[in-house]
Amino acid sequence: MNAKGSAPDPQTIAQCEKLIRPYIRQTPVIEIDAAEFGLAANRLTLKLELLQHSGSFKARGAFTNLLSREVPAAGVVAASGGNHGAAVAYAAMKLGRQAKIFVPTVSSPAKVARIRDYGAELAIEGERYADALAASEKWVQQTGAMPVHAFDQDETIMGQGTVGLELEGQAGDVDTVLVAVGGGGLIAGIAAWYAGRARVIGVEPFASPTLTRALEAGRPVDTEAGGLAADSLAPRRVGERVFPIVQRYAPKTVLVTDEAIAAAQATLWKSLRVIAEPGGAAAFAAVTSGAYKPAPGEHVAVIVSGGNTAAVNFDLTR
Repeated sequence: MNAKGSAPDPQTIAQCEKLIRPYIRQTPVIEIDAAEFGLAANRLTLKLELLQHSGSFKARGAFTNLLSREVPAAGVVAASGGNHGAAVAYAAMKLGRQAKIFVPTVSSPAKVARIRDYGAELAIEGERYADALAASEKWVQQTGAMPVHAFDQDETIMGQGTVGLELEGQAGDVDTVLVAVGGGGLIAGIAAWYAGRARVIGVEPFASPTLTRALEAGRPVDTEAGGLAADSLAPRRVGERVFPIVQRYAPKTVLVTDEAIAAAQATLWKSLRVIAEPGGAAAFAAVTSGAYKPAPGEHVAVIVSGGNTAAVNFDLTR
């Protein structure tokens, strides 16, 4: 498959899945009793994408880019809050390509360590993702390296859409899929896969409501970027390619507090012995906090999207 120029849709996502299948894991799903959490839904399915290579769903988009585009001798370059950088570094290592990753100072030590462990050249630039992105764009101009965008690129969106393809094969028909949103590549990919056959809802921190503000304005706009999950869910604005897909197929968001995200992290550990990073637990926080209230009998799927964290705010001895 040559994904370049292909708009994300179910057919191209299925082709993409065949391309990257030798390089990615089929991550497990677990169905839990929603009553444990006081929920009316009688089916609650978690897709454990934090068990993907490099610790998050981002490996899917990274491999799609490196396998479907012509990589120059200068290699690849990416800007990232951390997870995308780790994924691009991992894919480059596996495929024998050079990689340079730009991250902001907000990136967690765990993510920075992963990037270094995979052998990529690392540069820390600015306080937020937008600063790292600007630095990476200068590097592209200087060297001719191939940029791999964290979310606003068709190949990236198609790769992330394979999460939806896998989920449907594993969990069958779902009524609702809850997806954490930063720049929007994951929700756009999943929404493009389901194409209206399931309700796809974005979950954002109050501190970084990028998609919420875009939907209100009818276009991507700059917004505040901070909070507990700032290293994965705070790019300042949702992607231009992302937005029309989400506007068509996933035009609803719910907002969660940092306290709800931290509580969801603790619940995942206490109930399932799963350690998720803040951004990875954000979608689960929507149901555990009541920000999203499932209807009786509703089958809700939650994407637990990442686990790259060294700092936990709950007692691992319990």
